[in-house]
Amino acid sequence: MTLPETPRYTALVANDAKKASQDMSKVLSVEIVPSQETGSTAIDDDGDVNDGNKPSFGLFSKEFLRRHGLHLHGTAMAWFFVDVAYYSQNLFQKDIFSAVGWLPAANFMSALDELFKIALAQFLIALCGTVPGYWFTVALIDRIGRFVIQTMGFVFMTVFMFALAIPYHHWTMPGNHVGFVVMYGLTFFFANFGPNATTFIVPADIFSARLRSTCHGISAAAGKAGAIVGAFVFLYAAQSQDPAKTDAGYPAGIGMKNSLIVLGVINLVGLAFKFLVPESKQKSLEEMSGDQIQPQQPQADPSSMV
Repeated sequence: MTLPETPRYTALVANDAKKASQDMSKVLSVEIVPSQETGSTAIDDDGDVNDGNKPSFGLFSKEFLRRHGLHLHGTAMAWFFVDVAYYSQNLFQKDIFSAVGWLPAANFMSALDELFKIALAQFLIALCGTVPGYWFTVALIDRIGRFVIQTMGFVFMTVFMFALAIPYHHWTMPGNHVGFVVMYGLTFFFANFGPNATTFIVPADIFSARLRSTCHGISAAAGKAGAIVGAFVFLYAAQSQDPAKTDAGYPAGIGMKNSLIVLGVINLVGLAFKFLVPESKQKSLEEMSGDQIQPQQPQADPSSMV
């Protein structure tokens, strides 16, 4: 038992209008018949399939670069930068929380005590920040749009990261770690009510059917490259500037404060690339990709012309 290809792919890429109509008939429980005159079907806003003179440009061709070059650059780089910041924050929560005093240092806890406290801290961040952010995106993405959500997310991630980093020594003082944790949780809320959700939605909205999966894959690969950069670079960068205080086997880094400032700058750079990507709210895939072909108009009979 296998899932059928989408009618758009079948009609526009495989060039099989009849099969596309059959697949849509099964899903929609209505009879859809290809045009007998033109041998094509149409995909309109209601889901009808149109396989007229489909565009034939290839990946990275001049026509592709004209239509989608900036779009691909925007989706890939926005995904790259958000993953640098997001995975840095996510993977090294324990180190950040220990640095500000919310969690004791590892040498003051047993292994089980350390496991429990780290799991509880990460659970609270997920419960109050990460998960609600996704649900806000689900509820509002077709109301306020992808562009607004992603822009707002990058902006607030930048603001809260700078608010944590610039007065960093204030947050390390006794009694101040609660405010740090609240704002740190808000960076996760606006990551998921922001670019960590929209970066994998937008590439599926704006590219041509023939190249949609490829462009989405390129964007996703850029994101995973960002995750790798975030995981390895932050591990070294967050080490103390004092060589005597670094973890065993690590050279001196730029310190936690400067590392958080760098993450804030990364969020700001990611915001800039968002402006290369169009809004796709309430628009069909054909409107965004330019694949929609207008039905051919019947030619006038010369004998009827006076």
